[in-house]
Amino acid sequence: MQKYIVGNWKMNGTSSDLQEISAIAALATQYPLVDIAICLPATLIARATASMPDFAIGGQDCHHEVSGAHTGCVSPPMLVDAGATLTIIGHSERRSDQYETNANICAKASAAHAAGLKSIVCVGETLAERDAGQALEIVLGQLEGSLPDDATADWLSVAYEPVWAIGTGRIPDESDVAEMHFAIRKQLISRFGSNGEMIRILYGGSMNGENASMLLAIPNVDGGLIGGASLTAVKFEPIIKAAA
Repeated sequence: MQKYIVGNWKMNGTSSDLQEISAIAALATQYPLVDIAICLPATLIARATASMPDFAIGGQDCHHEVSGAHTGCVSPPMLVDAGATLTIIGHSERRSDQYETNANICAKASAAHAAGLKSIVCVGETLAERDAGQALEIVLGQLEGSLPDDATADWLSVAYEPVWAIGTGRIPDESDVAEMHFAIRKQLISRFGSNGEMIRILYGGSMNGENASMLLAIPNVDGGLIGGASLTAVKFEPIIKAAA
């Protein structure tokens, strides 16, 4: 199983950043044993894929409907039309800021798959939930409710992102990451059988060039969903190198 390193640019990036995206795409050709992608703001997807057609570009969300009266939303076919090959679904910032539920996220994942997109479905606990001893319960509950019954490893990945670690520079203890990824793997196998063994589980939450080697060496950490450190090729490359 190749490591999967995915950058999430969040609400960052304009046309002036296309050169940086091109530099990251060039990096991908230097590390053929790592699967690399960047999930961009919707406004950049078409321009990025037009100039870098062989590099995996994704969206950061999608609607569960193909079309309709959903002002401001982007459907999976629209992402495909823009050139995207994947999308993030259920990121903690959307769960909290846009009040997305597990059912919403599951419907989006199914819609993305129907349109031909790969999906990265995110799960993760808050600091209060971890301090209350509820981390496993919360994350495994999200996992159960957010994944479609027909999920397979060829189109679905899961990202575990402890909410309190995102953008803070803090990460859980190595043993905590190992425990959570093992529990996620166990549930995936229980639900999906042999497919559950191959669904990649990414770690998301302040992974950077300094801690990537440690995190990526933990069993069942099959890659990373990277925020701020993916915004430049200089900061992104050490993570890719660690994955290689």
